[in-house]
Amino acid sequence: MIIVGIGEYHISNKPGEVIKTMALGSCVGIMIYAPKLKTAAMAHVALPDSSIGADKAKILPAYFADSAIPLLVKEYQKLGVSRPSELIIKLAGGASIMDPNGTFNIGKRNVLAIRKILWKHRLGARREDVGKDFSRTVTMEVDTGRIVISSPGKGKWEL
Repeated sequence: MIIVGIGEYHISNKPGEVIKTMALGSCVGIMIYAPKLKTAAMAHVALPDSSIGADKAKILPAYFADSAIPLLVKEYQKLGVSRPSELIIKLAGGASIMDPNGTFNIGKRNVLAIRKILWKHRLGARREDVGKDFSRTVTMEVDTGRIVISSPGKGKWEL
């Protein structure tokens, strides 16, 4: 099992491998699967815009939505993916945690930024489990692209 931390990403085509990220609160997990290649990718995005931390974006490009998505698109292009239709994209996270009045709306801002950047690349999420007020842990199977989400007190469900 590969653990993806905040601002990290992992891409794999290793049979049997599972990619996991934990505690997606306001952060958003971007999961991308290329069925023909049996290749899965996951990024744990913390903030929408790298302009507030250009140095951090160089070290952890998946920390920001505007650097994570172009990076993942390039990685898949290197593997031979040429059409957006070859990718299945799913999103999870973007919750409003510890911000009950919606003062900062980091989760919502992350989700909106990710959607906008995906659209810019002619991509879109097929499924989403975003928003609300609870954190999520996400696992993704490389062989199948299957994604399971869990949350304390809420159980497990497939995305």
